Amino acid sequence: MTGLPTERLRQASDNAIAMWRTLARARGDGVADHPAFTAVDGRRFRIMLRTATPGDPAVEELTELARARRAAGRTVVVEDPFRVLDLSALGMTAGQLPVMAREPGPVPAPGDVERVTTPAGLAGVEDLVVHGFPLEEYQPYCAGTVFPPELLGGATALFRKDTRGACLTMAHGGVGGVYWVTTRPEHRSQGIGRALMHAVLRHFDDVPVTLTASRAGRPLYEKLGFVTLGDAAWWR
Repeated sequence: MTGLPTERLRQASDNAIAMWRTLARARGDGVADHPAFTAVDGRRFRIMLRTATPGDPAVEELTELARARRAAGRTVVVEDPFRVLDLSALGMTAGQLPVMAREPGPVPAPGDVERVTTPAGLAGVEDLVVHGFPLEEYQPYCAGTVFPPELLGGATALFRKDTRGACLTMAHGGVGGVYWVTTRPEHRSQGIGRALMHAVLRHFDDVPVTLTASRAGRPLYEKLGFVTLGDAAWWR
């Protein structure tokens, strides 16, 4: 993979790292940056690879970090969008999720999707994501621990379609990133995700948009003009 897809994959990775840094600051989690990866010490210990050419010393350091945290009883997730790591010797296995991007272009009107700007609205988005996605590490749920009020404003933007669906976005590195596009189970296949994405694409009307898709969500994103850059490896 060369040229524009390579650049979009790098931008998608940078955007995701920026999003997790922003969440970590809001939640009070620890963040450690290495030239080749970033580690976030939250409910899970998350390591995100930042480059397709980390070099052997960085890979050894990352591997030892994951080994030590797992030995301490932590849940470790390693995100490798470039698929250059092999952590099977640690007993970890890699799932694959497609990283996708869409170039700027015309978008239909989103309908009654609102951008959330108040603490009450933020609490509603948090409830939708925690219970609709769901986020197992935040169960049992304690309000305000997933999306603290500090997320309002700045580079993050949150969108909600009444009480049926929501998502979070991040502006960073020349692209818009989309995260946790969520529809409550009882309202799926009713166009909620499509409406949310129309709002997101209108929000990022002049820049590319990137996301990591679930297998179930991929057909929708393809219909919206997203193309697959590659399958990221998520080691657990």
